[in-house]
Amino acid sequence: MIKTVGLITARGGSKSIPQKNVKLLAGKPLIAWTIEAALRSQRLSRVIVSTDDEEIARTAREWGADVPFMRPPELAQDDSPHLDVIRHALSWLESKKESELDYLMLLQPTSPLRTTEDIDAAIQLAEEKDADAVVSVCQAQDHPYLSKQITPDGKLLDFVEKPQGYLPRQKLPPAYSLNGAIYLVRRAVLLERDDWYTESTFAYIMPPERSFDIDTPWDLHLVELILRDLNGLTSD
Repeated sequence: MIKTVGLITARGGSKSIPQKNVKLLAGKPLIAWTIEAALRSQRLSRVIVSTDDEEIARTAREWGADVPFMRPPELAQDDSPHLDVIRHALSWLESKKESELDYLMLLQPTSPLRTTEDIDAAIQLAEEKDADAVVSVCQAQDHPYLSKQITPDGKLLDFVEKPQGYLPRQKLPPAYSLNGAIYLVRRAVLLERDDWYTESTFAYIMPPERSFDIDTPWDLHLVELILRDLNGLTSD
């Protein structure tokens, strides 16, 4: 079985929802939902959290995750590439003689509906396909053929070229969107490339109901309702 480390990335500088990663969601800090799903995995050899924030680090440890280092400030900015954050974690692991791993799996706390089964299935897919990477997707809510662009003078045009004539929704070719829940990347790809999309990157398809990515207060509210319903919780 391939050896995979789960890496939960959680910086402290969220603008849309201050301290988003430790915001209570259905009775738990947001990050706790991802930590619990990762710790239940039978295929992750270790679960670590990369953060620049002491409160997030403390919360992560309280929920059972390992926070073996603090992320440097330059990797915790709004525009800090996730690949650089992952490479920093890999570099730390290698410096501690812990480099005997095959893959790193990026797990963002903003996808709290991702399950342990999703984590394990993505790793199994990578193993079966000998994949460079596995990235989670869901069916696109808004099909690219239905998207439009507005020119500077206000004209409405197609965003992408599409077949002529009327296309009923049922006849549209399947389209998928990244849902942000799982990015599983081979160690060698991390070291050699600037992205995780190669000719051997495979899609792990998740249903829309597990593909919420929390970015706004409204997203947080919707997922709160979903988790309360799933867990039989009553409103305060």
